[in-house]
Amino acid sequence: MLEIKDIRKSFGKTEVLKGVTLTVNKGDVVVILGPSGSGKTTLLRCIDFLETADSGDLVFGDIRTPLNKAHKKTILEVRRKSAFVFQNYNLFNNKTAIENVAEGLVTGRKIPREEAYRTARNALDKVGLSDRYDYYPSQLSGGQQQRVGIARAVAVNPDVIFFDEPTSALDPELIGEVLSVMKKLAKEGMTMIVVTHEMSFAQDVATHAVFMCGGVIVEQGTPKELFINPKEERTKKFLKRILPAADYAI
Repeated sequence: MLEIKDIRKSFGKTEVLKGVTLTVNKGDVVVILGPSGSGKTTLLRCIDFLETADSGDLVFGDIRTPLNKAHKKTILEVRRKSAFVFQNYNLFNNKTAIENVAEGLVTGRKIPREEAYRTARNALDKVGLSDRYDYYPSQLSGGQQQRVGIARAVAVNPDVIFFDEPTSALDPELIGEVLSVMKKLAKEGMTMIVVTHEMSFAQDVATHAVFMCGGVIVEQGTPKELFINPKEERTKKFLKRILPAADYAI
């Protein structure tokens, strides 16, 4: 469904992505792991054209384009087929939850207002916020704000949702409610690419796990392959730091 080939990206003299290739099939939950600075977020942003890659190619359904020379129309087509959930919610503070979800449908996709609000209500219901339609972000917890962000992504009925460390800004007690929504989406067959440090989610939900370090994919495979029997030394060292010793073999 989605394939990226040899993505490269530098910021000044710092090469952040050094030729990353990845294939995602429909219904996959791909979890991207790795230390800070390994290029995970930049990879997601390049795929969705929030950053312009220096080189590389994208195949997304019937869309085929070089990432550094994509036409505006092609970029719009990619964004219409995808959705992005950010670390820090990116909600409009002066709009209610339902307005935040409906806004992109009305202004970006030209959906009639009544239909957009009906879709927004359904999306908020899906993430467990049926009693928070008219609440402003300042009246919501961090977990609830992030669930509004997920509802906004779900509302556009995307082919794939990109999650950029969706729980990293949350207090520990709020992480579970966001992961629960993501697990529900996975069970419903939503294709997702998730940058995360939540190892339990990666182990329990992912269909494919990717370990990045230093701007390259060091190792990838099923969660069982990556967590139980990693082959690369860099992967083993990373897992040893973040997982109980009993959870994998080295």
